Amino acid sequence: MVADMDGEKRKRSICSRQEPAAALKILKDGNNKRDEIPDRVTLKKEIGLLSACTIIIGNIIGSGIFISPKGVLEHSGSVGLALIVWVLGGCTAALGSLCYAELGVTIPKSGGDYSYVTEIFGGLVGFLLLWSAVLIMYPTTLAVIALTFSNYVLQPVFPDCVPPYMATRLLSTVCLLFLTWVNCSSVRLATRIQDVFTVGKLAALGLIIVVGLVQICKGNYEGLTPHVAFEFSRTPSVGQVALAFLQASFAFSGWNFLNYVTEEVVEPRRNLPRAIYISIPLVTFVYTLTNIAYFSAMSPEELLSSNAVAVTFGEKLLGMFSVIMPISVALSTFGGINGYLFTSSRLCFSGAREGHLPSLLAMIHFKNCTPIPALLCCCTATIVILCIGETHNLINYVSFINYLSYGVTIAGLLYYRWKKPKLYRPIKVNLLVPVTYLMFWAMLLGFSLYSEPVVCGVGLVIMLTGVPVYFLGVHWKSKPKCIYDFIESATYVAQRLCFVVFPQFDPIEVSPIEEWPDKTSNILSGKS
Repeated sequence: MVADMDGEKRKRSICSRQEPAAALKILKDGNNKRDEIPDRVTLKKEIGLLSACTIIIGNIIGSGIFISPKGVLEHSGSVGLALIVWVLGGCTAALGSLCYAELGVTIPKSGGDYSYVTEIFGGLVGFLLLWSAVLIMYPTTLAVIALTFSNYVLQPVFPDCVPPYMATRLLSTVCLLFLTWVNCSSVRLATRIQDVFTVGKLAALGLIIVVGLVQICKGNYEGLTPHVAFEFSRTPSVGQVALAFLQASFAFSGWNFLNYVTEEVVEPRRNLPRAIYISIPLVTFVYTLTNIAYFSAMSPEELLSSNAVAVTFGEKLLGMFSVIMPISVALSTFGGINGYLFTSSRLCFSGAREGHLPSLLAMIHFKNCTPIPALLCCCTATIVILCIGETHNLINYVSFINYLSYGVTIAGLLYYRWKKPKLYRPIKVNLLVPVTYLMFWAMLLGFSLYSEPVVCGVGLVIMLTGVPVYFLGVHWKSKPKCIYDFIESATYVAQRLCFVVFPQFDPIEVSPIEEWPDKTSNILSGKS
């Protein structure tokens, strides 16, 4: 009996450590009806240039362009200033994306901001970014997009009233669960869905732009003439303009998401910067024309009173074909949910691989090579947060934390230039690019703190709550043995349920800086 217990313990120990071959054998022995298991389990490089562009475009064009026009106009106070904010928002995203292109090819790890900050500043700063992203930033963004999806789907069913609270939450949850299943099943299927729905959302925005241009050609552009466009309903303060930029930044958020899946990109040193250079200008151009189209058909008062801007636009100009608009927006947000699930799960995966999250989240399915535990974690966090907060307040929280993360990461680029000046950099941007971005970033955050101290303060508090978690969960290494035993048993059971193992990596292929250490321990194990 003692021998049997020892044997079971040894099996659990092997299956819980980074020994893919041994773990695969145990999984196979545990279920002989499974298909043949490959000898090598690793993340697959299946993202080419087209899919890379659709990941960026698909993540940026989610719900933001259909929600944020109202917030941008409300805070800017005039049509003209609102359009300027949209253009400058795209320029800012372009500056940031150039910096991320350098970081992405210099530190070619999946995980984006988190991986770069961890590499440059160390574990604590990286963990704080990871903590705020996993706890609020990405679940909140996913929740906002999912709620936008359900609102637009249900709008034709409830034309004269707001869709019921429970109906929107249930539909959002169903959508999340379905797309989580898709992403768990196949990377290729998830990227194909992203490709198709990105084309669909560009077509939807293209329809809005074409109809708007037709209106302008008919002479309906009074609201866009300078003397009317810059007629302020109220004089905006600098803080209000800063909040308008935060609303626009929500619509542009996602420009850095390809950096989260670097290890799955084919020839990342070539395709990563190319995808960025193609996608960001295209999205900025489309966003600006879309807002011009909105203002060609709606007065500022109509836009501010609308809960579904694109639907109101369609009802005014498309007549009996106005039903096309909510369907198009729903398809757009559906693709946005898929893109956010795909990329945010890779952040959990990277955090677990570095030892900052439970090691189970660093495992992938033995056959499909998808990070099932990380995807389930993202889905669960989003469902929990679905019932919390009002949309525009959530956008302010997320935008502030987003901008804070961007600034810290780009400041890290300058520090890394000073720290390792001789390191090979396939792309090296002019120093004016990160410096200009950081100047704008500091000004924007400063005025946001002054104008909305509570919103920004809550964001800072959420991030700083990660400090005690880091020291208790990661830094403290001499925890009681019972904790380690519980973690090992729980991880073993979850592996058997999800059929997941640690992937194998080629350190030379992944990072030119140094080989990765074995950091696949649990956040509670403290083995960082």
